[in-house]
Amino acid sequence: MDLKDWLAACPLVAILRGLKPEEALGIGEALVASGIAVLEVPLNSPSPLESIRILANRFGEDALVGAGTVTDPADCARIAGVGGRLIVTPHADPAVVRAAKAEGMICIPGFFTPGEAFALLKAGADGLKLFPAEAGSPAMLKALLAVLPKGTRVLPVGGIDAANIPAWRAAGAGGFGIGSAIYRPGDDAAAVAAKAAALRLA
Repeated sequence: MDLKDWLAACPLVAILRGLKPEEALGIGEALVASGIAVLEVPLNSPSPLESIRILANRFGEDALVGAGTVTDPADCARIAGVGGRLIVTPHADPAVVRAAKAEGMICIPGFFTPGEAFALLKAGADGLKLFPAEAGSPAMLKALLAVLPKGTRVLPVGGIDAANIPAWRAAGAGGFGIGSAIYRPGDDAAAVAAKAAALRLA
């Protein structure tokens, strides 16, 4: 499946910052059971490659598992080596996009300006992460989508929760990266499942 298919099934990307490997299975089960099948473990989490390996082994083709906060192109091969199939960056670096695509991975790099967006798409990005979204607005997204190639999927990330999803959705958001509104370190599977349900409703 490509990014379009994953987001059509559910437009939410769970950003599991701070996830520990011993929690990965329980949290992953809760999310996938809730219908959220794109799971991102930021590289500034404890032992992120181990968590990605556990999630990728358990969910295989049922979830798109990968890494966030990727800033070094060389990390793409390491992430692919443990079964990761998704690369998300906090910044606009075409070199990371090219490295991810060379590994056959889906890549959603971060951007904030039209110039960054077009450079990333030229490098092969599958979608774009509008970050930090709380510094922008749904009106900004609507204006960007008017000039980006038709069908470009832009995912606001940063401060996204059940309350503001509808406004971003109305502006044309192709999906959403959800951080603390879906998982905070210390949350158990039941808490994550409850938050996931509220976000799915939104």
